Amino acid sequence: MSDALVIRGLTKTYGRTVALDGLDLRVPKGVICGFIGPNGAGKTTTFGITGGLIRADHGEVDILGKGALSPQAHPGLLTMLPQDCELSPHVSLRQLLTYYARLQGLSAHKAAKDVDARLDEVALTDRAEARIKTLSHGMRRRVAIAQALLGSPSLVLLDEPTSGLDPELVVRMREVFASHRGKRTLVVSSHNLLELEALCDHVIFIQRGRCTREGSMAEVTEQGLVMRYTVENAVDLSALEQAQPELEISWSAKTLVARGSGSWTAANLNATIVPYLLHMNAGLLEIRRGKSLEDAYMAGKAQDDADAEAEARESYDDEDDERDD
Repeated sequence: MSDALVIRGLTKTYGRTVALDGLDLRVPKGVICGFIGPNGAGKTTTFGITGGLIRADHGEVDILGKGALSPQAHPGLLTMLPQDCELSPHVSLRQLLTYYARLQGLSAHKAAKDVDARLDEVALTDRAEARIKTLSHGMRRRVAIAQALLGSPSLVLLDEPTSGLDPELVVRMREVFASHRGKRTLVVSSHNLLELEALCDHVIFIQRGRCTREGSMAEVTEQGLVMRYTVENAVDLSALEQAQPELEISWSAKTLVARGSGSWTAANLNATIVPYLLHMNAGLLEIRRGKSLEDAYMAGKAQDDADAEAEARESYDDEDDERDD
C-alpha cells in the first residue's frame, strides 16, 4: 500500500517553543487515520504545514507522492478543516459551499449536485438558503465538515471535526467519515479516543513534536494478541497455567488478561479461557479483544514521559560535568 502523506524530519519553532522536533510519519492511502496527542504536541502545526498555511523550518512533506502542496501538483486533491474555522457570515450555506466547490474545479452543474450531497450528509438540507450568521456553532461546524468533503479530494485533514456537536450528531458525522473509507484518506485529530477507536483503522501518536508510535489500530491495541475477560470473582489460575504453559495470563483487578502468540487467535483463546472461567464460577461479565486505544495511548505517554525525564536528567548531568571542568 502506498502512502497518502509522508513527513520526514519536520521541525518548527516559535521563539523558544519547539512545536515540531524532527517529526517523521507515514499515512497509508485509503485509511482513516487518528492523529492523537495532548494539547501542544504539534498536531495543528503539522496540519498547517501540510496544508500550506505554515512554513516549516526544516523537513519534507510529500503529499500523494507529488511533493509538498502546490496548486499545480495537487489541484483539488487536498482539503482541510482547520481547528478554528471562520466562515463568511453574510452568505447562505449553498452560496458558500458552491463557491468552495468551484474552487475545487467542479463545473457549475457538478458543484450544485455535490453541494446538495454534502448538505444531506451533514443534515443541513433544510437550512441550505440560511445565512451563515444565523447558524448555531454546531451547524457552522457541520458546514465546515461539508466543505472539507467537497469535490474528489484524495487527502482530507480534519482538526477536531466534531468539537461542539451534540452526541447524536457526533455519531452521524462518524458515520459520514466512515462512508468515505477507501475512497479517500482521512486524517482526524481528536481528543476523543473512544470516537477514534470506533472510527479509525490507523493511528499516529505524537508527543512533544515527535511521532512516538504509528500503526494499524489492530497492532496498536493488540487485537490479534490479547483478550480481556472481566468477571465477578477472581479465581485460581494454576490449573490453566499448567494446562497451557505457552499462554501469558494474569489478573488486573477482576479482569483476566490472556496473551497468545504464534498460532493463537482470538477465537481459540476464547475457546480455552471461557470454559475455564465458567467451570470455576468466575461470573463472566465481559469479553474484550485487545486493549482500548486509551490504554495504548496512556502506556505510550507514560513511557515517553519517562524517556523525556531521563533525557533531561542526562542533559543536566552533562552540564554539571562541564561546570566542574
